[in-house]
Amino acid sequence: MKPIQVGLFGIGTVGSGTFNVLARNREEIVRRAGRDIVISMVADLDTGRAERIVKGRATVTANADDIINNPEIEIVIELIGGYTFARDLVLKAIRAGKHVVTANKSLLATHGNEIFAAAREKGVVVAFEAAVAGGIPIIKALREGLTANRIEWIAGIINGTSNFILSEMRDKGLPFADVLREAQRLGYAEADPTFDIEGVDAAHKLTIMSAIAFGIPMQFGAAHVEGITKLTREDIQYAEELGYRIKLLGITRRTEAGIELRVHPTLIPTKRLIANVEGVMNAVLVKGDAVGATLYYGAGAGSEPTASAVIADLVDVARAHTIDPQQRVPHLAFQPDQLASTPILPIGEVTTSYYLRLRVKDQPGVLADITRVLADHAISIDAMVQKEPAEGQEQVDIIMLTHLALERKVDAAIALIEALPVVLGQVTRIRLEELR
Repeated sequence: MKPIQVGLFGIGTVGSGTFNVLARNREEIVRRAGRDIVISMVADLDTGRAERIVKGRATVTANADDIINNPEIEIVIELIGGYTFARDLVLKAIRAGKHVVTANKSLLATHGNEIFAAAREKGVVVAFEAAVAGGIPIIKALREGLTANRIEWIAGIINGTSNFILSEMRDKGLPFADVLREAQRLGYAEADPTFDIEGVDAAHKLTIMSAIAFGIPMQFGAAHVEGITKLTREDIQYAEELGYRIKLLGITRRTEAGIELRVHPTLIPTKRLIANVEGVMNAVLVKGDAVGATLYYGAGAGSEPTASAVIADLVDVARAHTIDPQQRVPHLAFQPDQLASTPILPIGEVTTSYYLRLRVKDQPGVLADITRVLADHAISIDAMVQKEPAEGQEQVDIIMLTHLALERKVDAAIALIEALPVVLGQVTRIRLEELR
């Protein structure tokens, strides 16, 4: 049977891994796909580097349109990243009748609804396993493996850079800025790490998973996003003393009022498996009504781990591209006309537990004043620790863990607590999830 010809946009870290793994495991992939899959054209502005990687095994061009206009190419792989040029390129490829494989989470989170609609109209596939959690096959698990389930919630460590930083802060007792510099030196963080450390990258991935889990359109703009830049080593240590670990967690949950879609630092009990995911590794915990909790763990980034997911998509497209489009697995797992309009909850309407750290004057009556405010807002205390004041100091840290409470009530209580004359500075608030 004639090989399927593929065009590759971008042959950087993931692109080179894809090209090399596809060549190295060619025989195994043919046995699985039923026919050969060959990257025959590569488009990259750095044609010299591209030529060195492909070593004459593919045609190299600086013009992406050369791939789109090639009638022999049936599938394109988009690995250039970004929101704008990538969007135009993908839509142009779809209009040309080509299937698309992409690892671009920001593209899908922001323009996925438009791209999937264009693909349905043209009868082509857009595959995106590599867009979330690198080599972990979480998209296939959500779209296919868990089809029988009503997904209740997802919680994921889905940004390796932030997880590395938090692991190092805890293990070495270093401040955030020092660990960030080390992450950049090791190549785990970009020169501009904003998307990673501010939670944006994780929110892109969570938006995709939420849409698939609950059958809703992509709604990245509705996500609540907080990063890790304000975390201190003191809070990480206090959490450990209380039996919790702080992770940057992406959480999406189905509730009666709507769907939660939030990324923020989170206390997790250390006895949970996901709390012990360290370094640059990723993990996604999915709770289904029938199967219960399932955990997916592995490398969330890197050349060959991500290439593994890209090539898995290529094989899926090779198997499915001759199937009636109506019989293919829908892009967002649910039939397009069955997507729900369930609202995304604003963060003020989310109910969870909280870690609160207050610095207060070391004098009688302080706790009574604070607990009175919390009680007035229907916030009950689960645990409390008062640290000993440092020698010669007349101020002390109080750490409280609350039971479940509505976020807007917690906000209101914190505002009143900070106004108390015995409270010094701002209250540190970190959300807490038991993940039972």
